[in-house]
Amino acid sequence: MKRKIRMGMVGGGRGAFIGAIHRMAAALDGQIELVCGAFSSDPDRSKASGADLFLPPERCYGDYEEMILAEANLPADKKMDLVSIVTPNHMHFGPAMVALESGFHVICDKPLCTTLDAARQLQSKVRSSGLVFAVTHAYTGYPMVKQARMMIANGELGKIRRIVVEYPQGWLSTALEQTDQKQASWRTDPAKSGAAGAMGDIGTHAENLAEYVTGLYIDEICADLHSHIPGRLLDDDGSVLLRMNNGARGVLYASQISAGEENNLRIRVYGEKGSIDWSQMEPNSLIVRWLDKSMEVIRTGVGNLYPQTQKHTRVPAGHPEGYLEAFANIYRNVVYTIQARIEGLDVDPDLDFPTVDDGVRGMEFIDAVVRSGKQDEVKWFKMSSQ
Repeated sequence: MKRKIRMGMVGGGRGAFIGAIHRMAAALDGQIELVCGAFSSDPDRSKASGADLFLPPERCYGDYEEMILAEANLPADKKMDLVSIVTPNHMHFGPAMVALESGFHVICDKPLCTTLDAARQLQSKVRSSGLVFAVTHAYTGYPMVKQARMMIANGELGKIRRIVVEYPQGWLSTALEQTDQKQASWRTDPAKSGAAGAMGDIGTHAENLAEYVTGLYIDEICADLHSHIPGRLLDDDGSVLLRMNNGARGVLYASQISAGEENNLRIRVYGEKGSIDWSQMEPNSLIVRWLDKSMEVIRTGVGNLYPQTQKHTRVPAGHPEGYLEAFANIYRNVVYTIQARIEGLDVDPDLDFPTVDDGVRGMEFIDAVVRSGKQDEVKWFKMSSQ
């Protein structure tokens, strides 16, 4: 392919955290060019944000509908190929659906929507359109996550018996939303975040990681959700018991009031022969404990790693690579998939990324967790359809 993939962005303007992360990830491999954007729900702020990024004024739009309509009417050699949606949760569905209806590929932040019904509508549209749709569960892009997934898929740990996955943060240990802090304000607002707080924001990352690494699916859940801050409308802490589709049992813990914690996403998977232990606070190491031999520490870029691991390793051993590189792996894999389709080539299955189906799984998880969390007695809830 003789050109870069042209990307438009919805959200991510001045003062936004995640928009800059997406732009850095998209730029890392030199395969994507940001050509336009509707960067804010405030048209003036959107256009000012586009000017900050040195975009031409005519490609800085007042809202996403204006952007997608205008881009769809541009010549084929000018218009965007891909829309990146980096807005609060309640603004995912609209631009995603309009983009798909207009023939554009989509990368969307998680969770996919604010309701399960809306998520399924997007899933149906993606399937009928044949377009590429990715959801940024970026932790699946880490090389050692790929290594763990392949070890389990190839039976190195034996049958999986137990999963322990946790994502503690401490940043909402106080009523931060009452100070008008932007990130806290929308994440604790049901109208913008959806039915779940911590479980929707970071619990879905833990759910996605558990299913991705093990290749299993959560079949049933039993949840205990709580808000520790007086007046907070959504959960800021929760624990979920898991039953997997192979009979394995698990525990998922997601919390934003675990004082002192940063972003300590961690997964442990226990099989008949051994176990793996990975934490994104030390992402270049995968600890493997065996039933009948000494513990191993597998390092990114060292030794006989699986090809899926090597393809997602960017620098020589000993050079730290982390969140931005993992995020960039998602963008790179999406772009290579789009390029392969344009050229009529086979897609490399090792260059995977979370899809709309993973986004729907996340919404099924939120729906089941919230329903279970409202019960006064212990009650198991089925996840939908796998």
